[in-house]
Amino acid sequence: MKNIKLKELVIIFGFYLFFSVLYRIVLWYNMMKFREDGIWGWANPEGYWYMSGMQYFFYFLASIVIWFLGVRLLKDRPKLLQIAVVVILIPITVYFVREWRYLLLDAMGETHLTGTGSVWDWYIPTLFMMIQFGCFFAYRYFKENQQKLKIEGELKTAALKSELSALKAQLNPHFLYNIFNTISASVPPENEKTRRLIAELSDLFRYQLKASQVEKVPLREELEFVNKYLALEKERFQERLKVSINVEENLLDEMVPPMLLQPLVENSVKHGLSSLIEGGEISISIFKKEDKLHFEIADTGIGIENKLSVFDKGIGLTNTKLRLEKMYQTTLNLSDNSPKGLKISFTL
Repeated sequence: MKNIKLKELVIIFGFYLFFSVLYRIVLWYNMMKFREDGIWGWANPEGYWYMSGMQYFFYFLASIVIWFLGVRLLKDRPKLLQIAVVVILIPITVYFVREWRYLLLDAMGETHLTGTGSVWDWYIPTLFMMIQFGCFFAYRYFKENQQKLKIEGELKTAALKSELSALKAQLNPHFLYNIFNTISASVPPENEKTRRLIAELSDLFRYQLKASQVEKVPLREELEFVNKYLALEKERFQERLKVSINVEENLLDEMVPPMLLQPLVENSVKHGLSSLIEGGEISISIFKKEDKLHFEIADTGIGIENKLSVFDKGIGLTNTKLRLEKMYQTTLNLSDNSPKGLKISFTL
């Protein structure tokens, strides 16, 4: 609404045209010209132009000037200031347009209101333009309010979808680990190993649900989760997968973001060791130095030559990298492990 559209300009012009014709008919009837000109005498183009058309055309142009000075140039200022400036500009503009029009009519030998009657050529256009700009500001307020309601509706819809997605994210793990528990209960006692694996898988989903609801967990819980994940992987790899975890006891109560280590460990298993017939070892080392927690996840897998390309392929590493950058202004460091494989390190 800071710029007038062509459609709106046409509507304003039609507004002035309608009332100029109406004003012409009123003046023509008041002067009893119908006795001389007949019932359609008011439609004479020349009479229409000098009696009302010229006046309303000039005020139509003046209204554009007022809009430009009071609205367009003040588009970034408060609306009350725009309204105040427009209210001041209208009578000033009307006065000067009236005087200029009178000079023009005098030079052309045409008549116009004189004496005290000339006040109507000041009062009526002023009132007319006050109504015009009153409608303009009311229309602009209506459009802006409609846009605001539309945006609020879209935000509410987005919030509702977000809430539904969050509920679904909670319901799915709940459903899954409840099903796991049901399956576990139906497994015969002699298949204790299967029962244990199902229980561990259920614990993984339970921790994943908790991770979506809290910002930090004790390091102890994060390591328990990683251990359960690696225990399931060892059932698949058997003796091909060796695990080593080195962390001091006094660090287990340190608070860390949940689901931080598992994507890195999974990357080592999936991309580092799974393709090796002989398997390999994954080591997790956590220590504190200069009031910062240092993490190292190393594997003896195939390693990676182009380490920057890793973040263009894997979701787990990329998401972990983004979390670290946003929460701690740190990042993942990838380097070659000795004697082979990949080492991922970061600090909190």
